Amino acid sequence: MKLMFVEARYNKPIFIEKTASKLPEKIGLVATIQFIEHLKNIKKELEKHKKTVFVGKGSHTAYPGQVLGCDVLAASSVKERVDAFLYIGTGDFHPIAISLDTKKDVFVFNPITKNLKKIDFKEAEKINKKKKGALIRFFSSNEIGVILTTKPGQKNLEKAFELKKSFKEKNFYFILFDTIDFTQLENFPFIECFINTACPRIAMDDSIKLERSIINIGDLR
Repeated sequence: MKLMFVEARYNKPIFIEKTASKLPEKIGLVATIQFIEHLKNIKKELEKHKKTVFVGKGSHTAYPGQVLGCDVLAASSVKERVDAFLYIGTGDFHPIAISLDTKKDVFVFNPITKNLKKIDFKEAEKINKKKKGALIRFFSSNEIGVILTTKPGQKNLEKAFELKKSFKEKNFYFILFDTIDFTQLENFPFIECFINTACPRIAMDDSIKLERSIINIGDLR
């Protein structure tokens, strides 16, 4: 079956002049793909309010300023030049990833609700502590469930199978999904800890659906 990936864009205007006064002087500007076309106008608007704006570029992204769940280089490439970041998008996953990587505060402007909020680095550090707890659980466990998906862009079979070579003392059980269903994971009560090889957002947003620890395979490296 052939797949075609079509970029979905937000086609309504985005006005941020009311929020510009709440931002520091030097700003890194980032967005998800839905809002990427608005960055040029937002940059001009911020510069009218005497802000110095930097837009970086990721290694796996098509556009300047674009961030992915697994690639926040558009932010980290300019982190030494900014006081904080302005993220245009919805949800907390991307701005938390940016804050953890850059150790900077991230202002989040939601174009749908028109709300502005700030995620400071101390708040993001709470996620790091949760990751460390999950890592401790992994190293103290013997029965490990590895969550796999067949979805393009999230399929990491080779990396998953390398775990058996790296941690020979542990027993790995590979659980394959198309769309990951957390209710099905309860069918494996003997598993002490799960490793997620799909979208890294799963371990952050969906871990509350599990009573057991879940970590991203990238965190093991």
